Amino acid sequence: MSDDEFLTITDSVGEGFYSEKRSKFLAYAHHVTSVEQIRDIVASYRNKYYDARHVCYAYMLGPERKEFRANDDGEPSSTAGKPILGQINSMSLTDILIVVVRYYGGVNLGTGGLIVAYRTAAADALAHCQVVSRMIEETVTYDFPYVMMNDVMRVVKELSPRIVSQTFDNACSITLAVRKSEAERLRSRLQKLSFQ
Repeated sequence: MSDDEFLTITDSVGEGFYSEKRSKFLAYAHHVTSVEQIRDIVASYRNKYYDARHVCYAYMLGPERKEFRANDDGEPSSTAGKPILGQINSMSLTDILIVVVRYYGGVNLGTGGLIVAYRTAAADALAHCQVVSRMIEETVTYDFPYVMMNDVMRVVKELSPRIVSQTFDNACSITLAVRKSEAERLRSRLQKLSFQ
């Protein structure tokens, strides 16, 4: 995998399950892109499973994989969120949230048992997800006079960036999204047009 790609999951929710000593662990893996979205999803699970003892989760955001959190929701420290996050890290995934809902079965599992349960439930949810590679894009905006339209469109055709927006008037502007590693090449080709 190159520097300008990252791994995530598709939009369909992966579901997992684990049971130990009558405790049930329901796991759900979601593709996410913002903390607000994560808050909404976690809140919806808290509402749906209002009678559950714990709603634990972990997430990882961004292509650089620098924004993450693990939440134990009342379980002993590092026995729930961390093992869930460990499963995300084991597959180098990002833009993902895994929620594990626990129904207590009346028997304490101990810290080792909890770690195994949360890790296994999260792994089962991931096993039901489709992992995809995504490109890290950079946007380039270029302003130019209308007479340069053909030259600009030739560069667009040759380098095939994705057109995000365009305005064609006396003064024109185009915003292009391109693979990060190609951004500098696109910028310099467009700059050269200005000096022809």
